[in-house]
Amino acid sequence: MRFLRTRWSVGLALLVLLGAPGAWLLAKTSGKDDPTLVAKVKRGPFAVTINTAGELRARKFVEITAPANAQQAEAYQMKIASIVPEGTVVKVGDVVAELDRSTLASKLQEVSLALTKAQAVYEQATLDSTLNLSKAREDIRTMELGLEEKKLAKEQAIYEAPTIKRQAEIDYEKATRALAQAKSDYTTKTEQAKAKMREVGADLDRQKNRLAVVQQVMGGFTIRAPAPGMVIYIKDWNGKKLTTGSQVNAWNPAVATLPDLTQMESITYVNEIDVRKIAVGQPVAITLDADPSKNLPGVVAQVANVGEQRPNSDSKVFEVHVTLTRSDTTLRPGMTTGNAIETFRVKDALHVPIEAVSNENGIAYVFRRDGASVVKQQVAVGAMNDDAIIVQQGLKEGDRVLLTPPLDKDKIALVKLPGLANKKPTVGGDTAARVKLQAPLPGAKKD
Repeated sequence: MRFLRTRWSVGLALLVLLGAPGAWLLAKTSGKDDPTLVAKVKRGPFAVTINTAGELRARKFVEITAPANAQQAEAYQMKIASIVPEGTVVKVGDVVAELDRSTLASKLQEVSLALTKAQAVYEQATLDSTLNLSKAREDIRTMELGLEEKKLAKEQAIYEAPTIKRQAEIDYEKATRALAQAKSDYTTKTEQAKAKMREVGADLDRQKNRLAVVQQVMGGFTIRAPAPGMVIYIKDWNGKKLTTGSQVNAWNPAVATLPDLTQMESITYVNEIDVRKIAVGQPVAITLDADPSKNLPGVVAQVANVGEQRPNSDSKVFEVHVTLTRSDTTLRPGMTTGNAIETFRVKDALHVPIEAVSNENGIAYVFRRDGASVVKQQVAVGAMNDDAIIVQQGLKEGDRVLLTPPLDKDKIALVKLPGLANKKPTVGGDTAARVKLQAPLPGAKKD
């Protein structure tokens, strides 16, 4: 009995010391496979997907905006004084938001004073023009009478001495010329008066228009719904939603939107490493964080050509639009989505777990179980996803491969594939359990 207890104690100690390698040895000698150590080569559908998080948005929507001509009223920044809660269903003409009018109160007073001054200047110019032209007309009438007197004096001087006669002729000519000059000056003064009136009239009209614009913009600070729908807040440049207290500028006057909930899309961002695999038309499986049991079909509709730096992101990302191909009345803008973008698919392929494939000097290989022994087998591999990799040559369905190298891996000779021994390796990487393999080009798909 003591001898048996000693043998069990030694066996237990060896098992603890050997750990996982010891378990693999026991499995090797017993002929039973541990699923954590050995996997079978499987045949079946194989897909490569890129998983990203996104946000639902309506493809079509009506914007609710501040007054479009706010810039003409010099209202460049406007503060939202109040806005209805997000998700409120409104009808045409319902009040959605109120903007702070204090930004235009001083401008309204300034324009009103300018208009009053322009009106005074216009009235003064009218009086001046009337007075000056009236005086000029009276002067012309006086000169006409003077000319008539000179004419009579000239006619009477024909019986006088030659010097007196000549003096009368000179006086008459002077009066004639003065009258002609006065009439010419009157025409000039009339044109000057008209020009002055046009000038002050234009300034008066400008001030009237400024006042009308300011009053119109101020009236538009009560923002009403242009169409029926559900109010959804829009986001500022920093990703924060516009709400009470937020600023709206004249160049981007949108306050909220009324989305068309029958046409939705998921906006997601793909890192610069994976974006070259994304192409328009690829299928997408969409899930909702709010309802994980719901799966919606989609398709890639647009891929940005230029990357951007998103907040809390260390690398550049590219915006991708995924259109939902099936409508759902429960969807709401802003819902968080999971997007599984399928970049490659084959209906039938041999594949093994990624952990089973190692790479050394550009040669991919696996450790294959052959009865109680282990073979280091070279393989030709293809596309890979997060869990598995396609094996094109070197294995057959049902083969058993090790997920971790055996202890005596360096003593096992490599069995090379015929025709691949002298070929330049196509799979790069160092000696690692996980093979780095470039995925197919965007749009590549095999049925």
